[in-house]
Amino acid sequence: MQGAGIDAMLNSLADIAPDLGRFAVEFPYGDILCRPGLDLKSREIATVAALTALGNAPVQLNGHISMALNVGCTREEIVEVITQMAVYAGFPAALNGMAVAKEVFAAIDRERAMQQ
Repeated sequence: MQGAGIDAMLNSLADIAPDLGRFAVEFPYGDILCRPGLDLKSREIATVAALTALGNAPVQLNGHISMALNVGCTREEIVEVITQMAVYAGFPAALNGMAVAKEVFAAIDRERAMQQ
């Protein structure tokens, strides 16, 4: 779970719908992602695929691409997962997903360059 992204989402809902924020964290992370049967890498691959296919969740896709990298997915695997979604979700969804992946990769590269 990306702490800063989750905190930003919770803060944005605190004054209008705090329960929605709580549900958005507790259900997926407390009930679904902790289930047995898939390792974290497989879960994140599935999540990146699903969010890409939705085509309308760039903020969430950004966070889950970052999480996928943090649990061992390679950039090449993420690119391939998004590419595969062109068949099932259409080229617009896959192209939008790839744009998000490029943003994530570029942000990571900038951060690494600043640390050197």
